[in-house]
Amino acid sequence: FTSDLLPADLTGISIYDARSQQFHFQPGPVFSQVLLADEINRASPKTQSALLEAMEERQVSTDGQTRPLPSPFFVIATQNPLFHAGTSALPESQLDRFLMRLSLGFPERAAEHQLLVDDSKGSRLQFLTQQLDGNTLQSLQQRLGSVTVSDAVIDYLLSLVDASRSRNDMLPLSPRASKALLRASKAHALITGRDFVTADDVQQVFPSVAEHRLDPRSSAASHSHSELLLEQTVCPL
Repeated sequence: FTSDLLPADLTGISIYDARSQQFHFQPGPVFSQVLLADEINRASPKTQSALLEAMEERQVSTDGQTRPLPSPFFVIATQNPLFHAGTSALPESQLDRFLMRLSLGFPERAAEHQLLVDDSKGSRLQFLTQQLDGNTLQSLQQRLGSVTVSDAVIDYLLSLVDASRSRNDMLPLSPRASKALLRASKAHALITGRDFVTADDVQQVFPSVAEHRLDPRSSAASHSHSELLLEQTVCPL
């Protein structure tokens, strides 16, 4: 993403064909199963707003028409620290649409050593192989429906959410955040090999799901607000 990126550069534009005397819609890069938005916070707020409908409704409305996006569809974004030149903070409404925020950090010394060794062998992109396709991903997403959640776990999840709404030092978690926390907890249980969610699943994913919603301007490595809520919320399970 760059500062001169326009909304139509993402969603697409209608181009007039003089031969047929008709407008033809040319879809933008948002019409893909995976949209990789590199350095997303370099784009203007107006361009950022073009992603809101796509991320929430899985559709794009242009020229009076609504066009569905491919399925599955999701956005992976990277962002620069806010103190970097040419960056702007993402609006809270957009951050709330991201399921999780993760920080990769720096590689360990041994891994970085191997990275430098491999660099002398040329590009390794040619050795990359496909690990997953869209149909397989949809199948995995559908399996979340078979993961059960007890009322006690849901009550604990809601207690964490409610705790954020009674404080003045952080933003309150929205119902969208509650749904995201439940989906992420189910996914964690499924990856762990279980068909039911425990309180531990909720606790494991809570910092990554909640922190960017609680404090939009915190660093990606910071989990201070979410950890505070975990410490102060009683887990009865």
